[in-house]
This record gives sequence, structure tokens and C-alpha cells, in this order.
Amino acid sequence: MKFIVPCAGLVLGLLSFRSTAADVADLAASSMPANIQLQQVQRTSQVERDAHGTPLQRYAFQPVGQPQIVITPAAGVSNWNGQGTLQIQVQNAMPWAVTLDVTIDGTAGQRLHAQIGLPAGPAQTLIIPLHATSSRAFGMQVGPPMPFDDHGHTVFVAGIVEGAIDLAQVHDIRLGMPAPQAVQELLLGKLETSRGDSAVQDAYRGIVDQWGQYTRGHWPEKIDSDAALRSAHAEEQKRLQTQLTERQGLDAYGGREDIPLTRTGWFHTQKANGRWWLVTPDGHAFFSLGLNTVTSHDTRTYVQGRESMFVNLPPDQSLWSAFYGSSDTRDAERAASAGLGANHGRWFDFYEANLYRVDGADWLAAWRKRTLDRLQAWGFNTIGNWSDKALTEQHRLAYTLSISIHGPFGNVSSGYDYWGRMPDPFDPRFAQAVEQSVAQDTAASGDDPWLLGYYADNELAWAGQGPQGRWGLAMGTLHGKAQSAAKQAFIAMLKKKYGAASKLAAAWGIALGDWSALDVANFPAPEPNAAYPAIADDYSAWLRRYADQYFGLVAAAIHRHDPHHLFLGGRFAVNTPEAVASCAKYCDVISFNIYADLPQHGVDLDAIHKLDKPMMITEFHFGSGDRGPFGKGVVSVWTEDQRGAAYARYVQAAASDPAIVGTHWFEYVDEPVTGRLLDGENSHTGLVGITDIPFNGFIDAVRKTNLSLRH
Repeated sequence: MKFIVPCAGLVLGLLSFRSTAADVADLAASSMPANIQLQQVQRTSQVERDAHGTPLQRYAFQPVGQPQIVITPAAGVSNWNGQGTLQIQVQNAMPWAVTLDVTIDGTAGQRLHAQIGLPAGPAQTLIIPLHATSSRAFGMQVGPPMPFDDHGHTVFVAGIVEGAIDLAQVHDIRLGMPAPQAVQELLLGKLETSRGDSAVQDAYRGIVDQWGQYTRGHWPEKIDSDAALRSAHAEEQKRLQTQLTERQGLDAYGGREDIPLTRTGWFHTQKANGRWWLVTPDGHAFFSLGLNTVTSHDTRTYVQGRESMFVNLPPDQSLWSAFYGSSDTRDAERAASAGLGANHGRWFDFYEANLYRVDGADWLAAWRKRTLDRLQAWGFNTIGNWSDKALTEQHRLAYTLSISIHGPFGNVSSGYDYWGRMPDPFDPRFAQAVEQSVAQDTAASGDDPWLLGYYADNELAWAGQGPQGRWGLAMGTLHGKAQSAAKQAFIAMLKKKYGAASKLAAAWGIALGDWSALDVANFPAPEPNAAYPAIADDYSAWLRRYADQYFGLVAAAIHRHDPHHLFLGGRFAVNTPEAVASCAKYCDVISFNIYADLPQHGVDLDAIHKLDKPMMITEFHFGSGDRGPFGKGVVSVWTEDQRGAAYARYVQAAASDPAIVGTHWFEYVDEPVTGRLLDGENSHTGLVGITDIPFNGFIDAVRKTNLSLRH
């Protein structure tokens, strides 16, 4: 059954809403008039038609705050019970993409809202699910590109719909544009609702082929047979051998022989002529050009409950069963996996299956040799975090390790809990966990001169979100329960400074009867403000103490268990000045994951220079949407060709700064089209695709940039 607003209504300015009914006859007989109101939108009188002969009306949205078309049932309300989607015939009449807001209003402020970027091109059917949804509901961070061809018809399914309404109480539909800078024209046809959401399911149906590639896209590296896959790899091997040049001017570890520094037998840091360097065990300057996640098994994707997304999925039997598995990565405290529709169960690894197709039973050994050859040929000198341990044991490249501190210790929310809440370093159980984790993770590497150093944890939530995000950890500490060790340490610090609770109350501008009032869970910690500067002063002091407690414990444990290797910091994603200063005090290198067009736009380098400490960029990348995976990464460019130029600008800008001693790209292999297990990430940011075929244009630019830094 359908609810229909005929195109003729758009022409005449009178629309017919049709309510749901038991059969077609009842549906036809139950039409009710509705009104259309144009707010800063102009309509032409001539009816136009698309390629299928569908009548369309042209509407010009004027350059004002929110021009919109409002469609209202004359009875004031319409019943859409049983309907699953709203469908609108629409064509973007401009030569560029335009933004269309579709809002469906219900009672008591209820509403559904979708914002769509309509590309230029032919008419299409825009489909809005009548319930909140997103690509995360389908198990991935970014959904398939829109529009797509559905049996000869162009269909655009809204990937994100927010809100909720009672479908029995629909008050209006609003089609608007947010603050257009010039007149924007759309051609609109009939509006109708449809039962079920089969059109939404169709948007995700059959999107991955047997090699793990996106079925609806086309790009130079895409293959269509096992023979083509093997042929592409054979051609790449020829290319690779010509790129493996002599290591002229470099020592055994990849250090620059033209810049001799102090020889210690271990990687260390040294400042010479106003510039910081990493120094190889042989005593030569070393700028770390690294690559993260150089592994064959980070490309698993859930298939359970999503079987319809895959075309010709290999059978879970015989040889292919080795590439199937099952896992459960759900974590209630990790925002990264919140709302994922596929977050546990049976998975398949397309990347490893493709490696088997190329090299047979010895695929893993062949992959390791090919990968090390590639990294050296492409000018990399460091194997970064989360990489295959066997690669590091071959001692062809320096490498880093990460110490993950786990245990039954307490935690604190800073408001940015993407990977989980902050560890509570004041909890005695944290010190025990540090000791155990460090002892375990350094045991096999303490005597290896190829090890660059250790990170501790990854992207901890040192700050919250929003304008007051700097203070998130301090406010979160006070929000905690009375038994929180961090909270009691903070209260003790405040007692020592103020003595009386009344003095703290006056300094902070809050009501505080006595010190016990701070013990209450969810204590309403005040936000810093100009009227009470003591709040910011006290929060800042606490943030520094918190960071000192964390970094001090970890640094002492690392140096106790492995006195030879560097402590490379905690890979900041969010940070505060207090946490960075503390890291500079206790760590040998400050590490940042900097996703920006240039390093200088992602971190306060002036502050780093004042701390007089070397820093390393431990994650960055540039993605595009034209090689299969739907996501474009944290920092995107328009096309694959632009990724190489972006890499060159970034790395050269980093190398030009006297404090920066390395850059590590994230990551080696593209993420699965349907999302990786951990959090559904599905971006094209790799040097190689899911078929292990390199993106040669990008590789050429990367290699040229990397090799230029040897001299």
C-alpha cells in the first residue's frame, strides 16, 4: 500500500495525501486534500519530464537562511501506520551537488530528519526510511555510495535518518536547503510512502564480490578473476625488483651516514645543531618513516546476519574454512562500537583468502617476504604499531611495540570515551597492572637493537569534547563515585590547598556545605569561567597530577624492565597542555596521532619547541572514495591521484620541523568494504587493496617522498 502525493498537486499547489488502506480500491477512495506552502522558494508553471516520462516540477530555492517547501495535510494530520519509507522523485538541476534537508514532523515536537547530498545528474528516487537508521546499523561506519542503479532506475537511499515520530500522527513534510549561497534548483515529482524497507535492504544487497571488492564500482586495480589476480601480482613482482635499489648512504638500520651522531648500540634521541634526531644503534641520524598495521589479519569482517551483502562468498568448508572464524568484540564502555548492527559472530577474511589464491599453501611466508621487499623498496624504514611480529624478527627494518595496560583497576570518564574510559592511575591495582603488562611485553625484546621503542596504551581520553573539553577529565573525576581512587586524590589535593570547604565554595562560586558533599556520585562539577578563575587553576593542577601519576608509573616500569629502549609516549589523539607537558617530562619522545592536512595544523608545535623534546607523528593518512571501500578516512581528498601529493606535503612539512623525528602512515591494507571487526571502519587509506595489489600511482609518490629524505 502507498501514500501518494501526485505530481499534479505540485503543479496546481494542491496535494493529495492518501492514507493507508486494506486494498487498492480503498486506497484510491480515501484521498484527502493537502496544502503546499513555498517559503522563499519559487515554482515554475511548466511541467517537465525525466527520461522515463515522469512529470517533474522545477523549484528554485532562494539564497536565504532556510528556504523550504512545506506539505501539510488539510486535516492537520495523516496516518502512516504500516509504512516503511517515504519516496520522492527528485532531480538536482544544478551542475554541482546540493544539500537537501527532508524533515517529517509529528506530534509534540517529534520529527525524523535526513540530510542528503544530491549529486548532479538524472532524476532519481529519493528514499527516506521512516525510522532512525544509519550505516552503523548495517555494521559499517560509512554506507554504500549513492545513488545506485536498481534494475534500470536510479535510487538514492538516505544513509542517516535521525529522530523518531508516531507514524499515526504525521503533521507535515518539509523539503529545505540550509543557507544556500545562490539560487539552487530542484525538479520534484510525486511523493509516496511504501510498506516495508526493502528498498533500504536493496541498497546493501550484493555489494561485495568473492574477492572482497565493491561490486558496483570500477577502478584500475580491480580484478574479475583469480587469473587476473595472479597476473597482477606477477607484474608487481617485476616492478618491485626494479625498485629494490642498493641502500647507498645508509647504515644497516637505515640511518644517514652523512649525519654521524653518538653511537650507543641502541636507538636513542639526540639534539644536534638545533634539531632533534632519532639515532640508530650505529650512531647515525634516523628519521622514522613508518607504516602501521602491517599484518595479514586485520581485514576480517562479519558475515553473520549480513549474508545478503556478499556475492559468491566462499563456502565455510575445505580450504576456505581457514579464513572463517567467530569472535565477539562488544564492549559497553567503548563508543567506537556503539550502535553497530554487526558486532559479533562469524567472520571472513577476504585479504588472507586472496593471499591464498595467489601463493597457495605457503601464502603467509610469501606475503611476509613480499611485504618486507615492498617496504624497503618504497623507502620505509620502520614497521609501526600492531604489525606482524614475524616481520620484526627478520631484522630488516626497525620497529615499535605497544604496551597495553589491562587489569581490574578503576577508570574515569572524560566525556570522550571512544576507546573506553581513562585508567585510574591512583588505584593501587593500576600500578600492579603496569608492572605485569610491562614485564610481559618487554620480556622478548629487551635485547633487540632493532627495536625503536615502546608506546603505552593508545589514544587515551585525556580530554573531553566541546569548548570545555580540556577540563573533561577533571570534571569527570569529580563526577565519579566516592570509592574512586582518583576522586579521593583530587579531593585530598583540594583540602590541602583550601583547608575549609567554605573557601573552596567561595573560590569556585558553588554551594558546598562540607567536604563530604564532594563524595556524592555525579557531583555537578562547575565549568571554568572568567568570574571564578580558581576553577581552571585547580582543574589544570589536577590534570597535571593525573598525567604525572600515569606517565611516571609507566616510565619507571619500562626503564626498570628495559633500560635500553625508548619510551615513545602514549600516541595522543586528544590531549591537554598538562598531559603533553607531563609526557615530555617522563617520555623520551612525545607521540601524536595527527590527522590533518599538515602536522602544523594538528598540534601546537610552538608548545612542543618550548618543551624541547622530540615528537613523532604515529598516525596520519589521506583517503579517497574511488577504490572500493566506502569511507575516505579521517582526512580525505577527492581522488586517488591526490593522495600522493597530500602524502608528500605532509611528510615534507614534518621533516622540516626541528622537533619532529618521524611519521607513521595508517595503514598498510585497505579496510574491508563492510567494516573491520573492531569498530566497523571501512575506509580506503591503504597502500594496497583487499586483493594485496598496490595502488601504484600513490606508491610512486610515497616512494619518491621517502627516498628524498635519505639525503
